[in-house]
Amino acid sequence: MVTAVTLEIFRNIFASIAAEMGSTLERTASSPNIKERRDFSCALFDGSGHMIAQAAHIPVHLGSMPLLVEKLVGDFSFLPGDMIITNDPYGGGTHLPDITVVAPVFYGESTCPAAYVANRAHHSDIGGITPGSMPLSTEIFQEGMRVPALNLMKEGEPVAEVWNFIAANVRTPGERHGDLEAQVAANRRGVQRLREVAARYGEETLAEHQNALLDYSERIVRARLSCLPKGSFTFNDHLEGYEGESVKLAVSVTVKDSAVMCDFTGSAPAQKSCLNCPRAVTQAAVYYVFRCLLGDDIPPNSGCFRPIEIVIPEGSILNASFPSAVAGGNVETSQRVVDLIFGALAGPLPGIIPAASQGTMNNLSLGGYDEERKRYFAYYETIGGGAGAAAGTPGESGIHTHMTNTQNTPIEVMEMEYPLQVMRYCLRRKSGGRGVCSGGDGLCRDILFKGDARATILSERRKDGPYGLSGGQPGSRGENILTRKGKMIEIPAKCSIELEKGDILSIRTPGGGGWGSL
Repeated sequence: MVTAVTLEIFRNIFASIAAEMGSTLERTASSPNIKERRDFSCALFDGSGHMIAQAAHIPVHLGSMPLLVEKLVGDFSFLPGDMIITNDPYGGGTHLPDITVVAPVFYGESTCPAAYVANRAHHSDIGGITPGSMPLSTEIFQEGMRVPALNLMKEGEPVAEVWNFIAANVRTPGERHGDLEAQVAANRRGVQRLREVAARYGEETLAEHQNALLDYSERIVRARLSCLPKGSFTFNDHLEGYEGESVKLAVSVTVKDSAVMCDFTGSAPAQKSCLNCPRAVTQAAVYYVFRCLLGDDIPPNSGCFRPIEIVIPEGSILNASFPSAVAGGNVETSQRVVDLIFGALAGPLPGIIPAASQGTMNNLSLGGYDEERKRYFAYYETIGGGAGAAAGTPGESGIHTHMTNTQNTPIEVMEMEYPLQVMRYCLRRKSGGRGVCSGGDGLCRDILFKGDARATILSERRKDGPYGLSGGQPGSRGENILTRKGKMIEIPAKCSIELEKGDILSIRTPGGGGWGSL
């Protein structure tokens, strides 16, 4: 029997298992990107592939994973000990560096999975034309190795051909092997914990509470949507293309009695750039906005998504299809989808919606051959910036906002692992937009290269700063600066450059928009 008390108990049991999976992945990973930045996410799913719980990890991962797991449940016949690996962006993935590993959970002598556990982790290299696998691509083939759904583990044993194939196609095979082992370990921990809970409470009790949690979340979301102003609200924004051109994004948000529809008709067609979003990524951004808006006390699961309808025209930048490039859609376009929906709701919800945050993840990927350590290296990081202010609340400074939720890589780790030296890492003072409440300040991160390398930058808000609201000023636009032999050169928002020993690359991130006129 489900009661309010037992529902809360099982909500926390499921969430704690996902969190423990994350701790296992963090502690056992090889790359700084996973063990230090924590660029990964873990979640639990029921036997139909519906997400029943997640840890407080990366929004763009968690909102997109259900689409993938539901597809795998329909396509595969799982056996105990199996684990499926994939990074396919057209089947519920995000971009190629994000590798997902899914494992079934069997209870007792059952031959049918009762649940699934999954984790998604960003690997700092997955092949492709540039180190770090975040290139200025025009089609998916340039971005790295695309892995269809395959058995990584079969009945508890590694499938050697798959592991060897991955190792043969990346710049840092040892690191990739270690990170994949950590993903396997995380799933094993999740399977173990769910089996223990089933043994203690009974399989039927578990299933009953899983279904009840999904229905409970749906009821709360519908009830809170019913309190929002009714009507259709529109907003347009733009991305910065490879040559600095404007790429249109558009949304119409229609709030009904207890449901909402987001229609992205009018957005630009798919681009010959990496800014295209797989549908799963756009979907994740929409879910994130309404999770923020409706309250963090709602159990985060697939039930939250049921009242939200999403319309995205086929072939648009927000619904990428093969062979569109997608590396930047996951990290840059997703951020701007959040700005887009918040912008649409700012009119009907004055004082509730914040001004725009930095609107970018300031992606920096780099690599080359490390002469001192005699090995190839690949490094990836996203860099925080300013959060948008809201009524009565200044924006936070120097943090990751919206669709990312990673930490920074500690300077000591960067300098220990790579031929790099951090010359400056500080707040970018007065970069937040002015207002009654000021936007948060961005960051400055200056990196000295101790050897030759190649770097790729994918960033946004380099032409126009994040918008303010209610008369608040925009945040300062970001800047990317290369210092070579004492000469400072501003480089584009999106670029791939060859760096020489002694070069300093400075990423100066946008401030958040201000709120309220002074």
